[in-house]
Amino acid sequence: MSEESEQRPTEAVAAAPLSKAELDRAFEDLYRAHLRDVYSYAYYRVGNHHDAEDLTEQAFLQAYRHFERAQRESDGRPLRPWLIRIAHNLASNYHRDRARKPTAALDAVEPPSHPHATERVVEGREQLREVIDRLDELPEDRRDALIMRFALGMSNREIARALGRTDGATKVLIHRAIKQLEELMTND
Repeated sequence: MSEESEQRPTEAVAAAPLSKAELDRAFEDLYRAHLRDVYSYAYYRVGNHHDAEDLTEQAFLQAYRHFERAQRESDGRPLRPWLIRIAHNLASNYHRDRARKPTAALDAVEPPSHPHATERVVEGREQLREVIDRLDELPEDRRDALIMRFALGMSNREIARALGRTDGATKVLIHRAIKQLEELMTND
């Protein structure tokens, strides 16, 4: 048997579609790995736990419907930016749908709890609340980029994929967002 014919079965197996059970296991792994990131992103975008939970659920339902195609098209790249993009689109829809309805103010939002001493928690919450208040004043794309970068710890490349931008444009976007946020914080 030639070396070329020995490689063909392996390639055919690698290209074979996954079974439903294998897809479900792979999606479960994706869900477990990125649930916190998707929820955190949704929370920072909508400002309350209940709506963030709803958006997170919607994001994963939508992701499940398109998971097989996303896996094929990812070429082995991580799917976290894809998930955050889904959450981003859902959060944008959320805000658009509620633009004419009253919403809770961000100052009513409690930041996630931290396992630190009480004084540090209070001080940290006050600082976080100031930053969240100022984030709301940024344009949506800058706010999203900062949330992805600093709240979720995403790389510039992941953010670029999630926002549908080039790496260079994303780097500039983050830089400008930081500068604008600094200006807003110092003007207080």
